[in-house]
Amino acid sequence: MNRTYAKVVIDGSPISKSNFKLYNTKGRAILPYNSGKYHDRYAIYEEQIAYLSRCQNPGIILSESLIAILKVYYKSSKRHPDTNNITKSIFDGIEKSGLIVNDAQIRRIIIEEFYDKDKPRFELELFGESQYSINYKIVEKDKCDPPLTYSPPPNRKNISRITSQNKIKTSCKKNNKSNSSLKCEVCGKIISTDNLISANNGKTIICKDCFNKLF
Repeated sequence: MNRTYAKVVIDGSPISKSNFKLYNTKGRAILPYNSGKYHDRYAIYEEQIAYLSRCQNPGIILSESLIAILKVYYKSSKRHPDTNNITKSIFDGIEKSGLIVNDAQIRRIIIEEFYDKDKPRFELELFGESQYSINYKIVEKDKCDPPLTYSPPPNRKNISRITSQNKIKTSCKKNNKSNSSLKCEVCGKIISTDNLISANNGKTIICKDCFNKLF
């Protein structure tokens, strides 16, 4: 019988792909992998998922439609990525491992969120639909638990490169800093505001030369 089941366990705090994007001069989202900076974390995380997925399931290739049960364990219930966004990061890595052929195979998925401050991780089980089915139901509790309430997300706007540069200029004026105080976070060279790429609302600054070399 062909294998129609696989399980992957990856230690470490799960991260979301959306938190590590930079934008090029045309506004296109890109993910660096060798800048030596914070934004490389996603590409490294994806490679870790791919490597360990294959190590934990040697010789297995799941090519049929699948049911996925994903359990995500965060360090804290207060600060963590949106669990719905985590699935993209995970399945990109799983697909890269060759364990599955295409993440479009995932036709049914259940995601559960837990907290483990000592051992954050995710656990993913994949079941082939030719051999497995899934049944679930919602039941009312006999005794209610205290509700876990959430606050609205902060308002986030997509800031263009020009807007980011204007914010940097304004910040420099407020702090009595000249343009010569701006340095590329990759090469360390002083750059002018018309020769930079910025991300994270102006917190990350890279010169255009280094930016072009990264991709």
